[in-house]
Amino acid sequence: MVLLSLTASHRELDLDALERLSTGSSSVGRVVVGSCGPVAGAVVISTCNRFELYLDVDAPLSGDSVRHATRHVAELVARSSGVTGDVAARSFTVRTGPEVTEHLFAVAAGLDAMVVGEREIAGQVKRSLAEAREQETTSKTLELLFQTASRTSKRVGTDTELGAAGRSVVALALDLAERELPPWDGTRAVLIGTGSYAGASVAALRARGCDDIRVYSQSGRAEAFAESHGVQPVDSLIEALADADLVVSCSGARGRAAAAQAESQDERLSATVAGDLGGSTVLPGLVTENGPEASLGHVLDAAALVRARERAADRAGDEPEPRPLVILDLALHRDVDPGVADVEGVLLFDLATLKAHAPAVAHDVVAQARRIVDSAARRFEETRLGREADAAVIALLDEAEVRVVAEIEESVARLTAELAARGVPGPDDVDVDVIAREVRKRVHAELHDKIVDVRAQATAEARAAEAALVQGAEALTMEASAHRDAGSSRRR
Repeated sequence: MVLLSLTASHRELDLDALERLSTGSSSVGRVVVGSCGPVAGAVVISTCNRFELYLDVDAPLSGDSVRHATRHVAELVARSSGVTGDVAARSFTVRTGPEVTEHLFAVAAGLDAMVVGEREIAGQVKRSLAEAREQETTSKTLELLFQTASRTSKRVGTDTELGAAGRSVVALALDLAERELPPWDGTRAVLIGTGSYAGASVAALRARGCDDIRVYSQSGRAEAFAESHGVQPVDSLIEALADADLVVSCSGARGRAAAAQAESQDERLSATVAGDLGGSTVLPGLVTENGPEASLGHVLDAAALVRARERAADRAGDEPEPRPLVILDLALHRDVDPGVADVEGVLLFDLATLKAHAPAVAHDVVAQARRIVDSAARRFEETRLGREADAAVIALLDEAEVRVVAEIEESVARLTAELAARGVPGPDDVDVDVIAREVRKRVHAELHDKIVDVRAQATAEARAAEAALVQGAEALTMEASAHRDAGSSRRR
């Protein structure tokens, strides 16, 4: 088994490009496992600032085959997201072997996050594994990898100050909004969406003293969410916006709509793609970089917001202008039309704004967390390579057992002949047991050094093979990075 990952995040791509790439992410793992024979498992992490595929490949890989496998998977991502195959291929950073482990553990610990130290990513990593289980795309190796990543994240949270400050995308967004809002105990907030970010937003708002919280959901989940979180459901978004001070939008509705379009193509895609990594790939109809979301409406557009502001002005009558409305769009697949920022009296903060304002973390705190992550990654890799070496050790033990049986039979036969020559009855069960114990003790004592040598040799061979894979993956990543840089230069 070989671990292979294709990752794209806010560090390599602007959020517009990441948004296009991750469209249809919910179906990618199932498509990859279903159409690529050697891929034994896949787990997909898709959040507001990253899209990552972790694959368990049941096949020997060389540098060239890593390149081919990456291109193959990139074509599948392209088909699901609507970008071109070339765009998908050059968007990913490719990792193999121990680099996969190191990266995932860092991600789960919040070290690679937009807001370094955020704890929300830990839950997202857990949910990614749970979704893979539901889709039956996980594997034994990926289960162990992700469970260990979660344990490592928990240790970073408890043993360092990285998670002590409550750092998160939601907290950063509220910090930025705070300067434009009335005191929290007088702020009227509206949530759009009922997912995990909505729950985190309720908790963060209450921690600041905001109790006037309402929730709107296009999918009809507002009532259930409101009951479980102690907030007020609303049926009309425009009515709710008319007297709101703050809107936190995190429904991801456009992303789900695009994903539904992609999922409807799954069967055709699986039939089109060759059944293994060595086959050809024919993917007709790949579209341009604009992607399928161009035709999907926003949850909140400028026209709706203008109507809401007009109602607010009508209610105010001769009173001063209504207070400014601050909108936080925390969805990667934007809930809010960017044109909303042009509406008078409205301030829009999206993920790109948050990225620009993400605070730094003390170097010593990050270094301490990094040491925990690196140590856990080394232990995981040593254990994994040790399991690969077990096959060689088992073969040696099987060979030794054959030798033990033969020597026991030979010793018993020799003793039987000696006793018969003296006219004494043959050996009984006690005699045979004594002989068996002595033979096993001697053979196993001789075997110890051989086991150590075989394990060391098998581990060294596995490390050398993975080192070659890492070099191939690094070359592929450098090539993709050069393509991205060239593309950025042309656009400028």
